Amino acid sequence: MRLAAAAGALRPLFFHPHRQPRRLLSSLRRSSVPLARRRRHSYSSTSTALDDAPNNSPSPTLPGPGPPPAAGGGEGKASRRRRSRDSPEGLLKHKLDMCSRDGDLPTALALYDAALDPASSPPVPLSIHHYNCLLYLCSNAAATASDPDAASRGFEIFARMEAQGVEPNEATLTSVARLAAARRDPAMAFSVVRRMADAGIPPRLRTYGPALFAYCDAGDADGASEVEAHMDAGGVLPEETELAALLRVNADKGRADEVYRVLHRTRVLARQVCETTAQVIEAWFRSDAASQAGVDKWDAKKVKEGVVKGGGGWHGQGWLGKGQWDVERSEMDKNGKCQRCGEKLVCIDIDPSETENFAKSLTELACKREVRDDFLRFQGWLRRHGPFDAVIDAANIGLYNSKAFSFSQVNSVVNGIQRVTKSKKLPLIILHRSRVHCGPAIVPHNQKLIEGWRSAGALYSTPPGSNDDWYWLYAAVSCRSLLVTNDEMRDHLFQLLGTSFFPRWKEKHQVRLTYSGRGPTFHLPPPYSIVTQESEAGRWHVPTTTGDDIENPRQWICAIRKSQRRD
Repeated sequence: MRLAAAAGALRPLFFHPHRQPRRLLSSLRRSSVPLARRRRHSYSSTSTALDDAPNNSPSPTLPGPGPPPAAGGGEGKASRRRRSRDSPEGLLKHKLDMCSRDGDLPTALALYDAALDPASSPPVPLSIHHYNCLLYLCSNAAATASDPDAASRGFEIFARMEAQGVEPNEATLTSVARLAAARRDPAMAFSVVRRMADAGIPPRLRTYGPALFAYCDAGDADGASEVEAHMDAGGVLPEETELAALLRVNADKGRADEVYRVLHRTRVLARQVCETTAQVIEAWFRSDAASQAGVDKWDAKKVKEGVVKGGGGWHGQGWLGKGQWDVERSEMDKNGKCQRCGEKLVCIDIDPSETENFAKSLTELACKREVRDDFLRFQGWLRRHGPFDAVIDAANIGLYNSKAFSFSQVNSVVNGIQRVTKSKKLPLIILHRSRVHCGPAIVPHNQKLIEGWRSAGALYSTPPGSNDDWYWLYAAVSCRSLLVTNDEMRDHLFQLLGTSFFPRWKEKHQVRLTYSGRGPTFHLPPPYSIVTQESEAGRWHVPTTTGDDIENPRQWICAIRKSQRRD
């Protein structure tokens, strides 16, 4: 029996605008959560202002009228903004924003109560923004159990919002879903999401989260699967946190087929797993349900066909083998051979059409965020001088372990990577124009290096105001070349590129380096793919995010049947 049905104390919201809002949630019917209300006209400013409460006052107070708007027919934008900001609604919005920033629910509730106080002259009208701030704070406090009354107050506030005809938006309903989850009612949290979709409000991942996690925490694998299916139908992809919750609830219920499915979905969407997810996976392989899942005999030809069809690294034919699993952490040698079981990982190719599409999307993004003509000029230059076997992020290399930009350091990398590449052609050096004409660039020896690179058609200086990341990344992608940089490419710019193709491309093309007295040492892309791999013999290797730097090798989960263990 689901926890929500067993509890029975919380009912989804069904409010009538002609009734006064009440705290008695038991009086609300479970059948629906109305989301579509007639949108009222926005409230106009009134002649009162909400000032700060005196230090000795237990709650905020409403002072007298403020100054009237300036006379004279026309009112400028600045004047309108100032009048809006200084209105009671504007002052309340500012104070609630401060409460939201500080996580201060008690003060926010005091402001809310004061705004509705009949003694106010007149009461302050509340907008969607006011309600969203209050509901956000209530849902946070309810989720962390920092205020035992937070959920009740949150539902009371939402009831009043509905009664006043203020139409909720996605942020509003996300907070309501979180309130329901905090009251251990995943069914209600999910009903909010479904009704959002029915009302034409596209749910987001954060909106699904409360229902999904509440079902998982309640051990309701069927409910969690239903939420996942609804997400898929709406085109909302889970991230690692949601996938780990699905793995855990299905593993706890011994649903081997579902664990297998979600594990492969994690392989596609997350590729590597954090420590928390890794522990969930290890616990599954050590469970009795995992030892009982699988077959003693299987069609090797069908498994091989599955590997070929899937592009390598997995077959998708279900658990192979029978019996207990032997699960430990391991490392891979430079050739991708597991140091624990001897299995050699494979390199999964990238479809050339994916690279081409990625280059096109890069162009579109760069042209939106850079001066379009500048970037198109670079593309023309690249067509005339390329392709290149390697591209160097010179700003990153020149400042590696140094406060001052070092052209000699860049030059040592240029010469070193030139010897590594097949064509032995100079790599493309991307450097901002300011570094080419100022600072260390004016030193005669550095000028000689710059002129040599330029005359060889190997230097491109990006224009003032540009972000050279777009330039070196596009050059490396379009040329299918190596990219020499120690930049981990995790900032906002790279988040715009999505989470599917870019990590796979980066894994196969980024060259990182270290320096010693003998010069740079290049750490070339591994000859295997850093992604969960399922072998034709039924062995599993799952990469974690533990390690993954030059000094500390990445840790992998190695899971093999004990009957396959190497002596």
